[in-house]
Amino acid sequence: MDRPHLLNRRSVLGMGAAAAATLVMPGCSRGKSDEPAPAGPAKIATGNLGGVYSIYGAGLAKLVTEVTGVEMQAVPTQGSVANLQMLDKGSADIAFSLSDSALDAYEGLESFKTGNLRFTALARTYDNYVHVVVPTASPISSFADLAGKTVSVGPALSGTRVVAERILAAAKLKGVLKVNYDLTTAVEMLTAKAGNEKAKGGIDALIWSGGLPTDPIKKLQGTIGFRLVDIGEVAEGIALRRFGGYILSSIPPSVYSLASAVPTLAVPNYLLARRGLSDSWAWWTLNTMFRRQDDLMKIHPEAGSLDARSAIATMPIPLHPAAERWYRTNHI
Repeated sequence: MDRPHLLNRRSVLGMGAAAAATLVMPGCSRGKSDEPAPAGPAKIATGNLGGVYSIYGAGLAKLVTEVTGVEMQAVPTQGSVANLQMLDKGSADIAFSLSDSALDAYEGLESFKTGNLRFTALARTYDNYVHVVVPTASPISSFADLAGKTVSVGPALSGTRVVAERILAAAKLKGVLKVNYDLTTAVEMLTAKAGNEKAKGGIDALIWSGGLPTDPIKKLQGTIGFRLVDIGEVAEGIALRRFGGYILSSIPPSVYSLASAVPTLAVPNYLLARRGLSDSWAWWTLNTMFRRQDDLMKIHPEAGSLDARSAIATMPIPLHPAAERWYRTNHI
């Protein structure tokens, strides 16, 4: 499948190209480890059911449990903001988050103005792409056409909501009715309105930040059909103006059987760890991600984006000490 490689941004690399070049590549094996098994169970905060966080996280939890013999439980959530709050409260041990939400939490900005949260990183995993989805028959042809429309911007505590709000604000659209649906509900509401313009609770478009492909969106091609709206101009402005991992990119046509590539905004994903997470859990989670990468790719293709050369690019979020040790010792 034609798909983008994991995006890199030199300004966020924390260890430098020379160090990165010595890191182990996925699939390499160095035999059994002396790292002790975790002392007790752990929880990984994932995301919306059907989304990549949910699928990837459940698959990772299953493999880590299999490898260590100690349970890792995958917990569905609203997304990045909820996950960061769970890490801070200790109700999750490991969690996925978009880089912009993680940076806000670390610096006490936007949704986290009550105080800086502290956590560490295990890896940069893959990149999310902002999807602005409309039915094939929709009259909406540009981002400006969302003015006066009903648009799902994601759950209240999701990373999707954060980036959707920023994109809509940057575009200065007026009269947009924003609703906070989860992914499954948003797809249902989009389908309902496509079949009946006056359907109660229907929406005109949904904004989603997710990996490629996001299955519930992909399945729309078999029902109402959909198009992705070009947000390149707005995305470029945000990427140039705001640090936090935003990168101008595009969604390849083959991912969703589209006519052409669609310019959009890409946002890296981090796998994060709560304060005080044991070295054993951090090490075994990271080790499993790389050593069982082929198995993870069977669960979701975004696991194929994991690469040791870019996985360390989580600055300013520091790597967990055990993760840093894993990267330094598992070299070719």
